[in-house]
Amino acid sequence: MKQDSENQTNLAEDKILILYILKKAGKPLSHKELLELILAVADINYFYFQQFLSDLLEDHYIAKCNENPELYELTKEGSSSLALTLDLIPGIHKLKIDSQFKENFDSIQDKFSISAEYAPISEKEFIVTCKIIENHADIFKLETYVGSKEQAGNIVNHWNKQASEIYPEILKLLTT
Repeated sequence: MKQDSENQTNLAEDKILILYILKKAGKPLSHKELLELILAVADINYFYFQQFLSDLLEDHYIAKCNENPELYELTKEGSSSLALTLDLIPGIHKLKIDSQFKENFDSIQDKFSISAEYAPISEKEFIVTCKIIENHADIFKLETYVGSKEQAGNIVNHWNKQASEIYPEILKLLTT
């Protein structure tokens, strides 16, 4: 019986942690961003995370943004609930979260601001999409067709490593 009580407390702490991370972010987060921030500070498996997210959505503590339903934000109910239950997160855990949050948040924001991927159209045709994302909006998006998987992979790798140099060059070419 005591173990069930401890498990319930741990589950509650993990849900509060999700609310706390959303509050600390101060802006809506994508599923990937939220998951990576949670995993950076807590030992939660993916399936529990998904269940907690569903529970919090169902209880109206978090919501999907109207402008972009792929983003999650803290609701007024969630903020009120967090204020009442924040003490359930042990102080040492909260200190760890606070000290690691800024570093992890900046790193995750950078990671998701530049992306590239490819998808097959046929056996010998692939579409490559390269993006720069800022505040969850595409500020630059380029799609091109290529004739091989190898070429598509090379473009994706090159974009992910060199986007900060490639993007200004493309803008320069387009404006001169």
